[in-house]
Amino acid sequence: MTSLTARMVDGVSAIPADHWNACAGTANPFVGHAFLSVLEASGSVGGRSGWQPVPIVVDGPDGAPLAVAPAYAKGHSQGEYVFDHAWADAWERAGGRYYPKLQVAAPFTPVPGPRLLLRDPAAAPALIGALEAVVAQHDLSSAHATFVTPGQLPLFEAAGWLIREGTQFHWQNDGYASFDDFLAALASRKRKAIRKERAAAVEGLTIRHLSGAEIGAREWDAFWRFYQDTGNRKWGRPYLTRAFFPLLGEALAERVLLILAERDGEPIAGALNLIGDDALYGRYWGAIEEVPFLHFELCYYQAIDAAIARRLARVEAGAQGEHKLARGYAPVATWSAHYIPDPNFRRAVAGFLEQERAAVEGEQAFLGELTPFRRG
Repeated sequence: MTSLTARMVDGVSAIPADHWNACAGTANPFVGHAFLSVLEASGSVGGRSGWQPVPIVVDGPDGAPLAVAPAYAKGHSQGEYVFDHAWADAWERAGGRYYPKLQVAAPFTPVPGPRLLLRDPAAAPALIGALEAVVAQHDLSSAHATFVTPGQLPLFEAAGWLIREGTQFHWQNDGYASFDDFLAALASRKRKAIRKERAAAVEGLTIRHLSGAEIGAREWDAFWRFYQDTGNRKWGRPYLTRAFFPLLGEALAERVLLILAERDGEPIAGALNLIGDDALYGRYWGAIEEVPFLHFELCYYQAIDAAIARRLARVEAGAQGEHKLARGYAPVATWSAHYIPDPNFRRAVAGFLEQERAAVEGEQAFLGELTPFRRG
């Protein structure tokens, strides 16, 4: 490929949506122009959030981007779900400065997907080279591409980035025609336990699935209360702003699925999902009333119902959670790529990752034996 020009831009919103989406595609909504622009417009990134949008663009001869990367200058390690706090601590105790660092990610979103968004696949090395150049030019400690789709790992490996493995739990749609069809694939004891959980969770409640224009100010007000409750308990403060949710509903409309539980017409809990081309992505959940098993019902079982109805291949229900195993979600590997230019720091991290991967893969094998499906 002829010589290409790379540039750093002040936000995804500064790039025409059609140019960005020609690189990003439509399969994964979290790397699309709409989602990333809503994060900016709502103030969830930028400002004092510690996530400064600095997308990297490789331009083609026609003046339109051949490749883009959703990149952020990070002043902390919050909202990433691939934990490098120990790396930061070790580097700073050794006299280095870990922050700011460069993060290539969909903010606050532990969803695997492309991190090199390519209109022309041949532009991938130039885009990786541009990321490395930003690290050097701005005296950053490192660059991190988190939740990288497996197909892009060889691109990072070829450039010498370190690869890290993690685990999530996804539900796979094996051509099920209904939830009962899925249950039939489970061991009898597990099948009965799930039916009992579902009955207990929804007793006295109404469950509603809402998308597009069905989600109004009342529903977003309710969900904001739910999200605040979860955020305050888990993170100390919510990552997303109040403005994010209605803007998301406007920008992505039919790709948004809000599942609400109501008692006597009043919402008491909800789960927010985004719909991809082949997957349902569970993202945020919260409740203002404690109901046994309601979290499992809204986040896992109702998500399975929705995926079956839409003939989606899988449900990705977010980070962590071994409790998902008993609900039919199986362990899958997730991946991240890390560029560390300092040779001593790189050597230490590489040694850590080698040991960590052996432990992660051993745990995955163990957890894979605990799924509720019938054997033989």
